Amino acid sequence: MKPLVTILGILLIIFGIAVLGYRGFTYTTEDKVAQIGNVQITAENQKTIYFNPMTGGLAVIAGVILVVVGRRKY
Repeated sequence: MKPLVTILGILLIIFGIAVLGYRGFTYTTEDKVAQIGNVQITAENQKTIYFNPMTGGLAVIAGVILVVVGRRKY
C-alpha cells in the first residue's frame, strides 16, 4: 500500500507542476452551420480550456503529503 501512495503522490506532483507551467490548452472544432442538398457549410471554432493555478498548487501540496506519508516508517 505504501508504494502505491508514494507513486500517486509523485504523479500528483508532476500533474501540479504541469498545470502551474501550462495554463490551459486550445482546440478547434468544426460545427455544421448549414446544409443545402449535398453542400455543407461548416465553421471552425476555437475553444480554450483554462486551468486554475490553485488546482496545480493544491495538487503539488497533496502530492508532497502523500510522498511523505508513503515514505514514513512506523
